[in-house]
Amino acid sequence: MTEQILQALVGFVDILFVSRLGSVEVAAAGVANAFMSVYMAVSLAMGVSASSLITRSIGAGDYERARGIARQSIFLAVLLGILFGIITFLFAEPLLQLMGAEPTVLKDGAAYFRIVGIPTIFMSIMIIAGSIIRASGDTKTPMKVSLWVNLIHIPFDYVFIYGIGQFAGLGVAGAACATVLARAIGSVALLYSLKKSDLAIFSKHPNDHPYTKSPFTVPILKLSTPVMIERLLMRFGVILYYSLIINIGTNAYAAHMIASNMEMMVVLAGVGFEVATSILVGQLVGAKRFSESRSYAFLNMGLATCLMTIVGILLFVLAPLIASFFTTDPVIANMVVIALRFMAAYQPGLALLLILTSSLQGSGDTKTPMYSTFIGMWLVRMACIYLLGIHMGWGITGVWLGITLDVYVRALFLFFRFHSRFRKMTMAEVKGIPA
Repeated sequence: MTEQILQALVGFVDILFVSRLGSVEVAAAGVANAFMSVYMAVSLAMGVSASSLITRSIGAGDYERARGIARQSIFLAVLLGILFGIITFLFAEPLLQLMGAEPTVLKDGAAYFRIVGIPTIFMSIMIIAGSIIRASGDTKTPMKVSLWVNLIHIPFDYVFIYGIGQFAGLGVAGAACATVLARAIGSVALLYSLKKSDLAIFSKHPNDHPYTKSPFTVPILKLSTPVMIERLLMRFGVILYYSLIINIGTNAYAAHMIASNMEMMVVLAGVGFEVATSILVGQLVGAKRFSESRSYAFLNMGLATCLMTIVGILLFVLAPLIASFFTTDPVIANMVVIALRFMAAYQPGLALLLILTSSLQGSGDTKTPMYSTFIGMWLVRMACIYLLGIHMGWGITGVWLGITLDVYVRALFLFFRFHSRFRKMTMAEVKGIPA
């Protein structure tokens, strides 16, 4: 949980420094990061699949297989980073135009995008190496690395954006340089930690396979593909429904963006339990201790739901105060309060959604979360935003009612799948037959 908060602070610091340059620079960094989030989604998908395979291998006591998967995952991370770097170098402007970049921000946006996008290899390595380390049961090391990345990133941001002494600074391009340098240092630190860990992926081993002929490539890609599709469905769904909200009005869009930024901080309360669930469930499923893995999943559901319900109550009560920090416009502030109170209402459902998703992914089922995202985002949320928010004129109320329904529909869908899958595995454990 601490690591997630530290990672969120990196983006917050960037926004804080760039916002002092002007609205064009903010828009340039924003549109470039919108596409970088697509790259991130693919890397996160591979990190989830690697984590699932590694935790189950460790649970089964097969450290050699866990080491082989970790080793091949880093190799795939490097290939992925190089591929995204080439795409960014060749197609930066067309990609940003596809994201809706206006001519006034395209020049700065393309410069920022190329600086952060060409060395995507560092971001890819950080995400996947962090996933591998957490999968081995060590959640402290990625947290410590995130802390150091923050401590390094803040002075880098200031110097590269505004300059120091005879150095005049690079503006929005400087923010990109600071981010890349911080990621490069973070990736080296995580790789060094991997080298020193029990997996020791850089040490020579007689059973190592050539990277191009590794038997672990197919399982990693097979598991990561549904996760990648799920993340992209969510990412492009967000982009599409943002465009729908713009049609409601500028005030509604501003209120929605304020509430959405608040949501990114609120959800961190459950993310720590999500990661812990994935590790514990994966290791216990690998050890064939299915009933125990089911118990841990339910325990984490209870803990996460209690925590996020408390957060929801605080959010509901403090909504007017929170809104006043972000805007002085009474119309927008009222819309923000409405959005935050809907957000408060779905915190228990969001807790269940996070834990159920990580439980299924930790057990090796990456397809069901993909189906749930399609149903929730593209059928429930989109339909409600259009019908309630636009067609029936409910505005921001219709938008956030749709988001609330999306969360609870997905949580219910995943719960039935979780119950069916883990009941089958538990019965197999009792009878002593393969699950």
